[in-house]
Amino acid sequence: MAVSPLDDDQRAREAVAAVTLVPDVDFWAQRFALLSDSNRLRILLAMHRAPGITVTGLAEALDMSSSAVSHALRLLRSHNWVRVQRDGRNMRYYLDDPVVHSMLHGIGGTHAHG
Repeated sequence: MAVSPLDDDQRAREAVAAVTLVPDVDFWAQRFALLSDSNRLRILLAMHRAPGITVTGLAEALDMSSSAVSHALRLLRSHNWVRVQRDGRNMRYYLDDPVVHSMLHGIGGTHAHG
């Protein structure tokens, strides 16, 4: 592999610039931390594909307990990634963060057809 013509001092300056140009590194680290849990990521992908799904629906689809799904949803709601809407006796969950929505598309998340 060829090494670029930058010298080590230039590389160091570019590295500093890369970090400086992203002013909210801690904000992004928190987002990635929430996505680092495979169950939360699976829940987000399922809600993205099936908006309005219930806790029971998520639990069945993901082979998780309702308690585990509810716990994850509480955390995601506390970060404003998910919103809930009452539908009679059911609580329906929706993805509510455009950045997360875009990130899910970036990893291959899709919408339902039809």
